[in-house]
Amino acid sequence: MVILPVASGKGGVGKSLFAANIGLALGETGKKIILADLDLGASNLHMFLGLRSIETGIGTFLNSKELKFEDIIIKTGFDNVFFIPGDAEMPGIANLTSPQKRTIIKNLLSLDADYLIMDLGAGTGNNVLDFFLISGRGVIITTPTLTAILNAYLFLKNAIFRIMTSGFAGKSPAFQLIEKLKKEGTPLQKVYIPKLLEKIKVIDLDSYNQFMERMKSFHPCVILNMLTDKKDTEKAGQLQRSVMRYLNLDLEHLGIIFKDSIQDIALNSRIPIMKYKPGSIISQAIYRIADKLLSFDAEAKGPLDLQSLEQSYQIAELEAEVDCQSRIYYLEELLHCGGDLSKGELIEIIKSQQFEIDKLKKESNLLKAKLLKAIDQGFVS
Repeated sequence: MVILPVASGKGGVGKSLFAANIGLALGETGKKIILADLDLGASNLHMFLGLRSIETGIGTFLNSKELKFEDIIIKTGFDNVFFIPGDAEMPGIANLTSPQKRTIIKNLLSLDADYLIMDLGAGTGNNVLDFFLISGRGVIITTPTLTAILNAYLFLKNAIFRIMTSGFAGKSPAFQLIEKLKKEGTPLQKVYIPKLLEKIKVIDLDSYNQFMERMKSFHPCVILNMLTDKKDTEKAGQLQRSVMRYLNLDLEHLGIIFKDSIQDIALNSRIPIMKYKPGSIISQAIYRIADKLLSFDAEAKGPLDLQSLEQSYQIAELEAEVDCQSRIYYLEELLHCGGDLSKGELIEIIKSQQFEIDKLKKESNLLKAKLLKAIDQGFVS
């Protein structure tokens, strides 16, 4: 079973959108897919699948002695795709105890599927990091904004520290060194990892070798979402260079997804974008990423080939070029302009149309409010 944790350093970057739709794309290939909503406390993955609120999920499983884990796995209505709800309304579900977390992980690892896709909570809490580190091929979703890129970097840095603290024996010199840094008030976010590893190698060679061995199978991937311009792909390259320099970590580029307002329409219609419009820019990007995932092994077996790593970023740039051009063609076709208008003119027309649409929506809502008020007051029957 290929385990694909999907995480982000911050919320609002399209993590659940990707998790739901990549599951559907892989399901179309005949693979059995299980989607698990592990954004406990803020579960909303069901909405991206077009499902209504669900009464049972991980929260009810943890709080019931009679319920079996397989009892909370439900059919989505889409071929080969199953779903494990998270239970956002269960009090305290976001604050898992260690035994509860181990129970969830044990049951997830025993599932019978080709792909297990886990939609994790945003941020760098220990529960999120531990779920992410179940697999060496976790996916980081980010956008081109400065804050999102920074948070993606910090997520990966926290993941490395989590590998250290969970892997070093409690009485080992390496573990004691990290604890000393904490007691001295040194923010771990400011610690230069290559320099820290040099110290650990000197004082505790066994722990150092153990950590380096585990890092051989840790090869996360990045997806750059919500692009508005092909130049946005440069942000992924900046992230890669920072991760390589300061974390001594290879970060593969899994693909790009352009921003498209049609996603909001699909979500409000409770239809996944892959089904609402398979030919959309978003859908085609997700299909590309699905093809790449199908070529991955269940786990990374060793260091990534540097040439392949660099090639993944070059491919992403080409994909951005193609999708950017596709967006222009789409707008030209939409406006029946035959290519006579410039890109700037097209943008202005779209902005003008969007303004008019927003204006009509506000007027419609105002009329609805007045009508409801009139009904309440008995003026309209």
